Amino acid sequence: MKRARSVHPLPGEAERRARLLGLIDAFGGRRVLVVGDVIADEFIYGQIARVSREAPVLILRYDSTEVVPGGAGNAANNVAALGGRARLVGLLGGDESGRRFAASLHRGVERSGLVRLPGYRTPTKTRILAGGIHSAKQQIVRIDREAPARQGKDVIAVLAARALEAAGEADALLVSDYGYGVVSPALVARLADRVRQRGRRRRIPILVDSRYDLLRYRRLTACTPNESETEQMLGVKINDNVRMLERAGRAILGRTRMDAVVVTRGSRGMALFEPDQPTVHIPIYGSDEIADVTGAGDTVIATMTLALAAGASFYEAARLANYAGGLVVMKRGTATVSAGELRQAVEADHPAPAEPWGQEGPE
Repeated sequence: MKRARSVHPLPGEAERRARLLGLIDAFGGRRVLVVGDVIADEFIYGQIARVSREAPVLILRYDSTEVVPGGAGNAANNVAALGGRARLVGLLGGDESGRRFAASLHRGVERSGLVRLPGYRTPTKTRILAGGIHSAKQQIVRIDREAPARQGKDVIAVLAARALEAAGEADALLVSDYGYGVVSPALVARLADRVRQRGRRRRIPILVDSRYDLLRYRRLTACTPNESETEQMLGVKINDNVRMLERAGRAILGRTRMDAVVVTRGSRGMALFEPDQPTVHIPIYGSDEIADVTGAGDTVIATMTLALAAGASFYEAARLANYAGGLVVMKRGTATVSAGELRQAVEADHPAPAEPWGQEGPE
């Protein structure tokens, strides 16, 4: 698939800066269909009171509880926070977690694609965080309440119908597969056929983030596995071995027939793989003293999807996603990055050239 020619390298920082800022401006109004597993991320905060006499565990004095969208919901929230228009298709329970999930969605997320299923338990990840009065809260345990791994055929048919209907109006598709059975390679193939039938001059980007099943998704625009997912799916260990990383990235590229693969590597940044192009290694933006990686992958793929929808090359999209990922891991909990924050990061990394001044003013 042909993409915009990358502006890297160019004669100077000013051109790169202008190009990336222009792409961020173009995020506004881009319509992204987000299809996948919605998860309620619950955070329970407390202060350490003392050590229990019953067992060697901490006793926490409860402070508050917060429920925010995770999974596909977090990806949709990030699209909206960056200025895009997200339409979310997923399965939600009628339970308290589902209600609080819906209430926490960004106002820029269109919710008509959500299917509410009585008796269905919304997947919920509860993180308990503790700290002192004057110290940052740290996660001490996580409790996962899972949903069934497989859904009934009738439910899947309703979800597919809503996704196919929404695909007709989308500028980009983002697939978020956490393994709860809402999406599948077969459904994504149908969505891909649907958008290809629209006859647009430029193909609609389709990106997928799949935790357990990535190698079954074929011939899409891009995928964004993290390093641990890459190791698990290929049965390898990468660590600091650049040659192993190269082989792994090329293996995913070849087996999925994607147009690009981005492997996110935490404090090591990310690596961009394209067919017949040298691998590009992008160092982490900002500090490597990470506060919280919760949901960072959702931020990365949301930014990359919007950038490609706005006409970015894969390199430009990866650069912007790298900035967004570096920003969001400095925030606590499941968080988003705004277009303004992304602009500030680009401007800080590409300072405007100093204007030459003479005694009479600018030359």
